Amino acid sequence: MEEIVSTLKTRDFVRSQAAEYKKMLRAGLIVIDDVMLFPREKNVAVAFFNFINQIYESTSIIVTTNKKPTEWAKMLEDEVIATALLDRILFRSEVINLTGESYRMQNRKTFLDK
Repeated sequence: MEEIVSTLKTRDFVRSQAAEYKKMLRAGLIVIDDVMLFPREKNVAVAFFNFINQIYESTSIIVTTNKKPTEWAKMLEDEVIATALLDRILFRSEVINLTGESYRMQNRKTFLDK
């Protein structure tokens, strides 16, 4: 997510980021890891919505998040943008909800037990 945010913030000022943005618009698959891990500024939320709005009908999107959709409005501080963003991301989608322990923590039992 942070790489996409960086591209969205700088695409109008940095030629290489503008080229990266155009490349993302043409991609067949976009994978966005840890969406809504951190709160987003309004301008970033709008830019992210505009990006998703441009690609959601022509590009496959894989999103990972630890936040429930109802928490996205809080992270974006805007219920309307969150709803519109989720509407597009969830359009013709398959939601897979994973449960259980983190695979990263499986080998850390000794650390957690102390």
